[in-house]
Amino acid sequence: MRWLPAIYVAVILVIEPITPVQWPVSFLLIALPVVAAYAHGPATVAAITVFAVGFEAILAGTPCCAGRSVGYVGDRHYVATYISTTLVGVLGAILAAHRMRRERTLATVRSVAETAQRVLLRPVPHRLGQVCVETLYLSAAAEARIGGDLYEAVPTAYGVRLLIGDVRGKGLVAVETAATMLGAFREAAHDEPDLAAVARRVERSMTRRAAQLPGSEVAERFVTAVFAEIPDKAPVVRIVNCGHPPPLLIGRDGTVTELNSTDPSLPLNLGVLFGDEYHADERPFRPGDLLLLYTDGVTETRDRTGEFYPLPERVRQWAALPPRELLDHLHEDLLAYSGARLYDDTAALAACRLPSDTGGRCETADGDCPAE
Repeated sequence: MRWLPAIYVAVILVIEPITPVQWPVSFLLIALPVVAAYAHGPATVAAITVFAVGFEAILAGTPCCAGRSVGYVGDRHYVATYISTTLVGVLGAILAAHRMRRERTLATVRSVAETAQRVLLRPVPHRLGQVCVETLYLSAAAEARIGGDLYEAVPTAYGVRLLIGDVRGKGLVAVETAATMLGAFREAAHDEPDLAAVARRVERSMTRRAAQLPGSEVAERFVTAVFAEIPDKAPVVRIVNCGHPPPLLIGRDGTVTELNSTDPSLPLNLGVLFGDEYHADERPFRPGDLLLLYTDGVTETRDRTGEFYPLPERVRQWAALPPRELLDHLHEDLLAYSGARLYDDTAALAACRLPSDTGGRCETADGDCPAE
């Protein structure tokens, strides 16, 4: 965009000699200040305006380039062009000043959003006891650094407890709902000995918050989520699925299994309407196994033909990778699959139970999961 004014002038210089004398292409220079306003400041636009007026005069009376005599310089048509270019230059300088002011405002808003994102989705430690954890968050829009997808990992007396969720809707309402849910989970994860009780307590916190909202928003602010618990001493993982895409269990032997719930629960904040019964499934989770939690932004990513992203098939290719590398491959593959056009926020969390020895796919030589 910064080179656009020069390109615009170059195009005029190419067209001018090959057009008839009665077709003064130099009149197109009237738009040059507006073209410059897209990427330059007011001072530069003013300088380009002066250049445009002078260049119009040169083209108006240059026999070698335009085939016109010097007398054309003061012709009333060209004088009108000079005046019009000057007026457009003033408007272009105002436009450039307004654009720069909006850019500064946008930069401030993005900075605030990034700060809020760090507070809402605070960094997860890479190692929690005998569990290695890595996260991924992709915003659908480059300007939107914050949304309704959420994740958390908390070390407790009952083991490492994980959460991933997706709030219905977008904007500040979704962010507020996500903040309420994360706050409730961070407290309940330490207090409740049973994972289903954690989900139930988070549900009640969400219901109380929703009751303070007016009208139909109460029924609209629901969250799909997966709660997971990895005990320190038992080689299992416990999962409560509340209307969320099923996690993937990636075995140390390379197998990929969808952990579908035997008794799925409703999304959170719908318990007030249909009851808040939650059931925890228990699955083997041995040292070297990896648990992948994700939001529907992953599985609902489409390619150019409209096909959904085949997550289990893609992950099977990276089954031997440690968590950080697996998520990096997932990130790159999602962008390639969609042609860098993500239409929904995406979050993923990978947790690997560390083997008893110091090796294994959960740790790498460059410190993928640092030792305690």
